[in-house]
Order: sequence, then C-alpha cells, then structure tokens
Amino acid sequence: MAAPAAARAAAADPAAAGRRGPGGSGVVIERILPAEAVAEEGFGSAAASAGAFLHPEEAAVVARAVPKRKDEFAAVRVCARTALGRLGLPPVPLVPNRRGAPQWPAGVVGSMTHCDGYRAAVVARSGALASVGIDAEPNGPLPDGVLDVVSLPGERARIRSLTALRPDVHWDRLLFSAKESVFKTWYPLTGQELDFEEAELEFDPDAGAFSARLLVPGPVVGGVRLDGFTGRWTVGSGFVLSAIALPAVAATAGDGPPAASVTRSAASPA
Repeated sequence: MAAPAAARAAAADPAAAGRRGPGGSGVVIERILPAEAVAEEGFGSAAASAGAFLHPEEAAVVARAVPKRKDEFAAVRVCARTALGRLGLPPVPLVPNRRGAPQWPAGVVGSMTHCDGYRAAVVARSGALASVGIDAEPNGPLPDGVLDVVSLPGERARIRSLTALRPDVHWDRLLFSAKESVFKTWYPLTGQELDFEEAELEFDPDAGAFSARLLVPGPVVGGVRLDGFTGRWTVGSGFVLSAIALPAVAATAGDGPPAASVTRSAASPA
C-alpha cells in the first residue's frame, strides 16, 4: 500500500523453494489459497540462494543493492520460477515495474512476498483468477507508532478485542500483512496506489478469514465494480501469512465483495 516509507521500513524486519508434501499440502501458504493457485515457499536465510540464477534484466535491478537485498530478490524468484514451472511455463525474467511489482508473463497473475526467514510466490492462470495478493510478516508486534499510521480507529478497537481473545496472534502485524495483500490484489487491477486508510479490514478469528471494505471506488471485474475483497490468513512457524485470491468471475454472483474460491483446507514488493 502507499504509505510513509518509514512505516513500511519499520514494519519489515527470505535458499530453495519449499519442500512439498502429498497433494501440495507441504506448502503452508497454499492452505489459504484456492486450488487454482500454485505456490512455492522457502524458509531460513535467503543467503542460501546467493548465486541463484538471475536473468540479466533482473541482475541489473539489484546491481547496486546490498547483499541481503540481492539474496532476497533471488530467493523469492527461485520460488516464483518453480511455481511457474508447475504451470508449464518457462523460467522467464521477472522484472519489477516502477512500483516494484513483478511483471508476470502474459496470461498469468501472481504475487511475491518475503521477510526475514521466509519467502513465497503464488501464480495462477488469468482465466481462473483476476488477481492475487500474498504477504508474510514475522508474528511479532509492530514497532511503536506504526499501527497508528497504517490503521483506522475502528480497526485499532477491533485489534484490542482480538488480542484479548487470541493473544498468540499479533493482530497489529496481521492487519499490516492483510493490508499489504489488499494492495497487491488491487494494484494490478487499477495501476493506482491505495493508502492504508482507504480500506477497512475485519478479521474472523475462528474461520481464519478477513474482509476488506474499500473506502474508494473499487476496480471493475467482470463488468461489476467491486467494493471490497475477502481473504484468508494463518499463523505458524513464527510468521503471519495473508492471501487474497480474486476469481476471474468474482463479480457475477451479485453485489458486494467477492467471496474467495474454496480453499484447500481450513487452516486458519518483491
């Protein structure tokens, strides 16, 4: 989301693609994504991917970056190219645009995320999903002052209630993550920025779901203007993960925010 750089930097604290269990259940973030989406993830230090192949166009992007940034950039692209391969696509360059969002092959939608110790990428055919956004963050509190920058008063009140109910989840961090997923879903549909205060989120702690009500005119999908998104979240291994998968035919069911596709399980810039 468009936000003061200090808030984004303060909130940010990603070897090979993740190992897969039977039926794909070994990839944690796939549990909160629909069956149409293909995801890969990696845990541990991104330095393990040092020297991973980058296309010349990609290498130029991080030519002057510090080693940590280069490692993260390469590691998340290992995940992305593995996921693309599962769609039967070649390992094409994934160069970020002016906003930092990866530019996916024609006919593909996708999203990347990385934080210290984790990175993931998700892709899908554009005929199945209109857009997708994922985000991962450490399951720890946001730095002092950041919550006030990235949230609305009603969201802060709900976070206080949720914290009393489920203190194992750092709801302020999950809110930040979910808003990042909202932006990553929104941006490919609009090409426009979306400030943190332009979407209001609510979480369902039992269903592992969240809804985002847009406070500005939403994108048009399937001939219908959307007024929000729904997504899913999970917490585990020291991370909070959030995801939104917008079906390509999301708007045909009627008014209101589109429901996410059925997920594989009920598990609660790149």
